[in-house]
Order: sequence, then C-alpha cells, then structure tokens
Amino acid sequence: MSTIKVDGIRSNSASSDAITLASDGTCTAKITNNLSNRNLIINGAMQVAQRGTSSTTSGYGSVDRWNNFHNGTNEAPTQSQVDVASGTTPYTSGFRKALRMTNGNQTGGAGAGDYIAMQHNIEAQNLATSGWNYTSTSSFITLSFWIKSSVAQSFKGYLRTSDGTKQVYPFDTGSLSADTWTKITKTVPGNSNIQIDNDNGGGFQVNIVAFWGTDGTASSVTENAWQAYSDSTRMKDNTSTWYTTNDATLEITGVQLEVGSVATDFEHRSFSQELALCERYCFRIGSDSPQYASLAGGVASSSTNCKSFIVFPRQMRSAPTMSFNNITIDDDVASYSSSRINGTNDLIIGTDRADIHFDVGSFTSAGRSFRVITSSAGGYIQGDAEL
Repeated sequence: MSTIKVDGIRSNSASSDAITLASDGTCTAKITNNLSNRNLIINGAMQVAQRGTSSTTSGYGSVDRWNNFHNGTNEAPTQSQVDVASGTTPYTSGFRKALRMTNGNQTGGAGAGDYIAMQHNIEAQNLATSGWNYTSTSSFITLSFWIKSSVAQSFKGYLRTSDGTKQVYPFDTGSLSADTWTKITKTVPGNSNIQIDNDNGGGFQVNIVAFWGTDGTASSVTENAWQAYSDSTRMKDNTSTWYTTNDATLEITGVQLEVGSVATDFEHRSFSQELALCERYCFRIGSDSPQYASLAGGVASSSTNCKSFIVFPRQMRSAPTMSFNNITIDDDVASYSSSRINGTNDLIIGTDRADIHFDVGSFTSAGRSFRVITSSAGGYIQGDAEL
C-alpha cells in the first residue's frame, strides 16, 4: 500500500491550496458544495415578507428579519421586496427576490446625523453554538452577499457584537458600477475581545449601509479589523453621492454568514423552511385573508369581555408584542359591526400561545361563543419578538 505525502493540493491555475494537510493528520478543504444548515442569516434570499412588500417605516417593515432604519431624512426612504431581473448573475444562481432601499429626496443634503441602513440581527445562541471559535484569530466566519446600486460608488458596512464590551468590524464593498450586481465576500477572524452569550438575546449584527453621516463615522477607523465599538466611530466616513441622489436605489440578496474561511455556494432553502425560521421572530395570522375570514375563536365572559386563545404557528424567541389590524368580533347573533373591539382588557402571553381578552363594548352575553374575524381584507393578528 502506497502513501502520498504532501502539504497541500492545488489546481494549476489557483493561487491557494484547495486542501491543506496538517501534521496531525487532519486537513482543511475549501468546499463549494451546497452543504445544509450553515447559513446563519435567516431569509438571506429575501423570500419572505410577512409585513408587506413595501414600507416607509424605520424598522421592520417589509422583508422579514431585516431591520431597515433611517434618521434625519427629509423624505423617508422606501424599503421593499423586489424581483431580481432575469438574465442577471444572481437570477441564474437561483435568486428571485431582493431587498431594495429607495432613497427619498434629501433636500437638506448629507447631514452629520443622517443615515439609511439595512441590518440583520442574529440571536446570540445561534453564534455561540455555530462552531466558530470567535475568540481565536485562527478561526473564521465568512460573509458574502450580492449588492447593486443605481449610483456608482463604494459603500460601507460593519459587523457588530452585542454582548460584553461591544466590538465592531468595519468593511468596504469596493467601487460598484451603476446598476450592476456585484458579489462581495469578507472573511473575518475571531478576536479575544469578542463575547457571545448562549442566550436568546441579540448577539451579532450584519449592517450594510447606504449612507451614514459623520456623527457615526471617522476617517481614523481601521477597516477589516476588530475594534471596540463606539456610536461615533462605527465605520470610516461614507461617500454621500447615493444619499444626495433623488430616488437612488440600493439592493441586496443572497446574504450568507457561515463558519469557515471560504464563501461556499449559497444555501438555498425552500420558502416554507424560510417562513418557519422567520416565524420565531414574527408571525401574522390572516394578512392575506379576505373580509370576514375567521382568525380565532373564544367565549364571552360578560357582555363586554370576550376571551380568545391563540396558538402561535411557531415557538417564538420570547413572549411577543401582540398587535391587531382590521379585526372585529362576531357572535352570529347580534348584527355585524366592523368596530366592536375597543381594545384589550388583558393579554397573557407566552412564547407559544396567548390569552387575549377583548374589550367589545356591550353587544354580547356571557357564555356566547364568538369568532375573531377580519373586518376588511388584509386584517391580521401579529406577534413580534424581533431582536
């Protein structure tokens, strides 16, 4: 039996080894197969948008798990889920949706306190148990994503830890050509100052920035290196061309964060898988239902109080904040009214269910069963446990 003894295996045309062999008999391989359960980003292909496909709110408003926030704008930007154009490289790689930020008309110019950014928050325990030895400089995570801007320029971004003494890792996309998809890859080492707790709180952020004013940036910041986080020095100074261009757009898709020093092929998950992962942080019951659709049921405890019980689609990260839109109570005895719910008398909320006591004025009687229904198309019950 023969033995081949080498330190590495490399293609003739490659600049680095595909397989590196260590003295203890182990090896490290750069594998581009679509291995499962490695993407720490949820909804990185932007498939799920439970809250709607477009919003001008600052926060979670369109694509699930993406906090799109802004400040100091003269006109609010629009966050939206959009189609990836056929024939583009992301499209041919299986991407059909993207997250787009459309700038408003910033007539006041690029102010020091102005910003528009897209942020993904990762639950701490998902990082803590990922296999990344985050305190070791020889252990890596790799961030990769597709990005397209209507304006030719470079953009900034940063990774940030949330536990202990917060750390930040600033980076730059490099110069982008206008209206051209570009794939960005950043390989990030661990650092002895990083702390990530094994809990359900926020542990790690990925921030991709359209613009941030000088209140949050500094020319002295070192890119591609970990450093202590400060609100005023989170990244290098930003180019302002995109921000001062009316209706400029910035799109991202195919966002992947994985343990290791190589960006592997994107882990495509089915829509149902991605939705299930998103529902740990937000769910909506009934948002695509017609008028009069039943969302829940219950029994009246008095003429003014209707007790309902809702089982959540998924066990949530924490007890959610409940909200309601265009719903009413109907007991099939009294004539229909679209405005019976005055509010909630009590909410008893867990991570998997909620008891909701609706204040309904005085239209029913104790002991009557009732339905919670949509008073108009698109009415919903929502639970939000976002980071």
